[in-house]
Amino acid sequence: MIRKSHLCKALISTAVGAAMIGLSISSNAASLAPEETAKSIQTAPGLETKLFAAEPMLLKPANIDVDAYGRVWVCEGVNYRKWAGLRKEGDRILILEDSNGTGKADKQTVFYQGPELACALGICVLGDKVIVSNAPNVFIFTDDGKGHASKKEVLFTGIKGVQHDHAVHAFVFGPDGKLYFNMGNAGEKLSTPDGKVVKDMHGNVIETGKAGSKAGTTDKVAYRDGLVFRMNVDGSDLEVLGNNFRNNFEVNIDSFGTLWQSDNDDDGNKGVRINYVMEYGNFGFKDEMTGAGWSTKRTNMESEVPLRHWHLNDPGVVPNLLQTGQGSPTGLCIYEGNLLPEVFRNQVIHCDAGPNVVRSYPVKTSGAGYTAEIVNLMQGAANVDKTFRPSDVCVAPDGSLIVSDWADPQVGGHGMQDNKYPDMHGRIYRVAPPNTPYKIPAFDLKTPEGAAETLTSPNMSRRYLAWTTLNKMGAAAEPALLKLWNGADARMRARAFYLLARIEGKGQQYIDAAAKDKDANIRIVALRCARGMKMDVTALMKSLSHDESPAVRREVAIACRYNRSPEVPAIWAELASQHDGKDRWYIEALGIGSADRDAQCLAAYTAKVGDNWNTTPGRDVIWRNRAPEAASYLAKIILDPAVSNHERLRYIRALDFIPECEQKIDALVAMLQSKIADANVPAEAVSRLRSVKSPKVPDMAVIITRMLDEHRNQPDYVEMCDALDPKDRDAELLTYAAKHSTDASGVAAVRIVLRHNNDLELSKALSGPDAANVATALGGIADGSATKDLQKLMSDRKQPLMVRQIALRAMTKSGKGAQAVINMAKKKNLSEDLYLTAGNELRMAPNKEMRDEAALLFPAPPSKDNKPLPPVGE
Repeated sequence: MIRKSHLCKALISTAVGAAMIGLSISSNAASLAPEETAKSIQTAPGLETKLFAAEPMLLKPANIDVDAYGRVWVCEGVNYRKWAGLRKEGDRILILEDSNGTGKADKQTVFYQGPELACALGICVLGDKVIVSNAPNVFIFTDDGKGHASKKEVLFTGIKGVQHDHAVHAFVFGPDGKLYFNMGNAGEKLSTPDGKVVKDMHGNVIETGKAGSKAGTTDKVAYRDGLVFRMNVDGSDLEVLGNNFRNNFEVNIDSFGTLWQSDNDDDGNKGVRINYVMEYGNFGFKDEMTGAGWSTKRTNMESEVPLRHWHLNDPGVVPNLLQTGQGSPTGLCIYEGNLLPEVFRNQVIHCDAGPNVVRSYPVKTSGAGYTAEIVNLMQGAANVDKTFRPSDVCVAPDGSLIVSDWADPQVGGHGMQDNKYPDMHGRIYRVAPPNTPYKIPAFDLKTPEGAAETLTSPNMSRRYLAWTTLNKMGAAAEPALLKLWNGADARMRARAFYLLARIEGKGQQYIDAAAKDKDANIRIVALRCARGMKMDVTALMKSLSHDESPAVRREVAIACRYNRSPEVPAIWAELASQHDGKDRWYIEALGIGSADRDAQCLAAYTAKVGDNWNTTPGRDVIWRNRAPEAASYLAKIILDPAVSNHERLRYIRALDFIPECEQKIDALVAMLQSKIADANVPAEAVSRLRSVKSPKVPDMAVIITRMLDEHRNQPDYVEMCDALDPKDRDAELLTYAAKHSTDASGVAAVRIVLRHNNDLELSKALSGPDAANVATALGGIADGSATKDLQKLMSDRKQPLMVRQIALRAMTKSGKGAQAVINMAKKKNLSEDLYLTAGNELRMAPNKEMRDEAALLFPAPPSKDNKPLPPVGE
């Protein structure tokens, strides 16, 4: 399957203790026949799953689209990753059609095939143009009208992540007439066909990495990792709407212009998430300021790994709509049809290939954001056949769902077990109420009335045709569009409004009407539309800044970004004064809006509220602001005895997001010198001041020594050493580690010594009387960073056998260490007296490949009657 290794460990195994990447649940890929697999899928009440197409008509569908005529377009993924070149002619783009109304595809057309296609991850059909995303390129093909490509152009190139599913993904057409797309953290950059790196409309290069200026240029790198984009259909006015995702597989947009997508965790941390993409937001995969990974220690770190994974406690991170646990998320659509049951209408429909499921996430507005729940739409029957790997979902013109199935027993590890070309698998299903025939409704684009009716289609390709037709008609389309605008369906009203506002000379009239509408979503659309049309929205922002809906005020806050009007700070202050202290979405919108003029906005806010800043809502505003003056306010909060120790960490962390300045140094020095009864305060100040060169900063070496001496016999001593990082206490830390070898604090102590690369002190400890205990503490470091030292101890024949065995056992606790033991055995470098211990440990390894190798390298001894022992699982 085309997804990563994340948590396929538990998802594709049927035996407890045998879960691992790449483990098959059956000897034959896609063990059930296509019709049988369709029957085995558990479908939500009121719906049924029917097979639309299957192998050999298509193989390994990576992404699909459904055009205005109900034809299914398929990007095949035969040549994926280690199977690149398996089909020498290259991968194909197929058109599958039900030409006789049976509900099954009976016609296959190869639209395009070429060696430059290898598991394309995105396809978008817009009239006679077909956008195909296949790193390093985004292609635009032209249909000759007979289902064949007559022309191929490059829209973007230079995209990294070739043969990687963290690269560029599918494009979608928005209700505003713009295109939206995304790419994961392997994509890294966009270039024009002539090789020049693309700049967005705000002057930032589309090249992710360390924030700052590119060497030798004036180009600014402003974004991290996965990105979400918006642009005009011709590629102009490109904007980054969100950054700092891991692998945001597919973005989609609803009729109000709200963006939704999924993102997946860093392989096995139960942090797969669904996002509402708040414009210009940072979504927290990496530390925004340093680029550090989520597991790097930081102040006020989240207590649970799935939350820690996204830096959710940090100011400047947009919250997640929902976290769905383990999985391998893939395609996503917005269902705005009427054929499916009510619970799925106007909701995100999403494929998660790992747990063999297609889900919906019904949302409710909550303050400036949303809440959501999970409702399964399709679920593979694990006890029957676990090869259902949904890769994408689209809406057909009749309102039914079309779902593609990679059909493979493996998900993750960038591999596939269904690899016997051409005898591969691939399926397309149609989901609809029982006994609903696949009849594609006719549509008419010749009249305004017909085009307006087509605009109401649940199918994106039809809406594109209708939108472009109505936009060209201009004023002639107004009466037909007004029928939708005056109707009861808010989403159809929004679709009509985006076009009405574009009629020459009518824009302001319709913007004003929408801004006063009783529906908050329409008022939001008014501002979004006006901004998209590059109108002066300052007066509109001012009028909506008092709106009763926090969601509307959220949009006003976002509109402050990049708006250079001198009135913006006052508008922002008005918005900030209405924060209730409970809405993280709202405070992040304020932070987005004040970026690049934090000082002006904070000054306007404090002038407005005076001493009332020191309230729960006011402290939130300070916490999120990054002006130099915010550091002074943060110091007052941090040094307030009424603030709890736990809460104080939140405000200390906020200091890390304020650039170095005099006010920040003053705040840290005040923390250093404070007498507050919280040892974290001076320790946190020291960790930040030790690299600061300023006459205001006292002699840090003296202060560090004094603080450590004061805490030497206290429970937090190791934690203090970790924070202050002294280089002269390694021997002391190793002695501590030997005494607390099975405790987390002992492991932490030895980790500090490893960080210092102090081989001399470590060698002394590993050759002394406490070697076994030090080895045990080293073994608690499960990331493999202690492998070198453990291997050295294990190989030292001068050490007692017991000590060497402890070192070996400790090595096998990490994948890196276990592999090192296996490699030593292969090269005959492992001492014979360790073979029994090595075999006992490695035959129980969680990794199947290691277990298999161990079974050959370290065969189990015979039983007492000289018969071979059964496999470990038995």
